[in-house]
Amino acid sequence: MNPLSTTDRTALTRSKERGQTDRAALYEVLDAGMICHLGVIVNGSPRVMPTGYGRVGDTLYLHGSTGARSLQANGEVCVTVTHLDGIVMARSTFHHSVNYRSALVFGTPRVAEGAEKTAGLRAITERLAPGQWDTAREPNKKELAATVVLALALDEASVKMRTGPPLDDEEDHLLDVWAGVLPVKMTFGEPVPDPLLRSDIKVPEHVRLRCP
Repeated sequence: MNPLSTTDRTALTRSKERGQTDRAALYEVLDAGMICHLGVIVNGSPRVMPTGYGRVGDTLYLHGSTGARSLQANGEVCVTVTHLDGIVMARSTFHHSVNYRSALVFGTPRVAEGAEKTAGLRAITERLAPGQWDTAREPNKKELAATVVLALALDEASVKMRTGPPLDDEEDHLLDVWAGVLPVKMTFGEPVPDPLLRSDIKVPEHVRLRCP
């Protein structure tokens, strides 16, 4: 497996020890997320949009409407995915921090067409709702025409993580202040059926598997 790229944009300038060079770490961060933030320049102004995505190999697929100006922008983009894993509470406010996993991807996306577009939509759907693509109706021609899928190669990317307890100054260890980590987790709730759903249609197993 090829290591992550090293460019001026992906090289860490602060907290270099938190950087990851293994491409598997990039996959782990991306595959654990559901929504990315897509940064683009539209008419000379920066915009950051929450966007659905999916990964197939070394390609990231981004989904949106053909009418979305953020997906019509030409040129380079920046995509980020971040997981907040814990609030790090230190004895001093200066050393308060967070435990996290984050990925940053640069590149110039291309528009996916034909079979690749369908594969990209499947990857995006399965990222949010595993098993749903094979259960629900697939998009028809009109819906496909109204949807754009961008393909972004994972050629230029960086990964940064923080784990562990607070890093207080030694002299602060004697303070009568609680210090530690408050874990943060995202969980799924009980499925809420569509009010128009027939009573004989039960929650499918692939949805039930994600319930608490």
